[in-house]
Amino acid sequence: MTVGGETPHAMTANSFTSVSLDPPLVLVCVGHDAVMHACMEGAEHFGISVLAAHQHGLARHFADRGRPLGAAQFESVDWSPGRATGAPMIGGALAALECEVWRRYEGGDHSIFVGRLLSLERHPHDAALVFHAGRMLTLDNARSLPRPT
Repeated sequence: MTVGGETPHAMTANSFTSVSLDPPLVLVCVGHDAVMHACMEGAEHFGISVLAAHQHGLARHFADRGRPLGAAQFESVDWSPGRATGAPMIGGALAALECEVWRRYEGGDHSIFVGRLLSLERHPHDAALVFHAGRMLTLDNARSLPRPT
């Protein structure tokens, strides 16, 4: 998840969720203690880059609370400004979503940010990076579950 502006910021979110097709909405939850939470307080837009399996290092980089903040955290990262919002979009990602903040809700120690989709680019050239049971996996390693009887 990324925000642009004078002080761009990124964080690794463990998930985001589709909410609605009409209008097209997605949500992401951000902890109150996260730097991203303060960034989102005044944000009008945000970006979501769905990382590919080979990008697990980027997921770890943006999850590291000790990394440099602001533009410095993007210095070693392949990224470009989103066409619709200017939010940093990660190069090589499977998908890039640019959103306008549509609603904000409180949810315990997190805030729920609902975004209206402004643009979507897909690059399905690799397996997706998945976070499950405390570790990073790829979808190509997942097994199909048996169909219910």
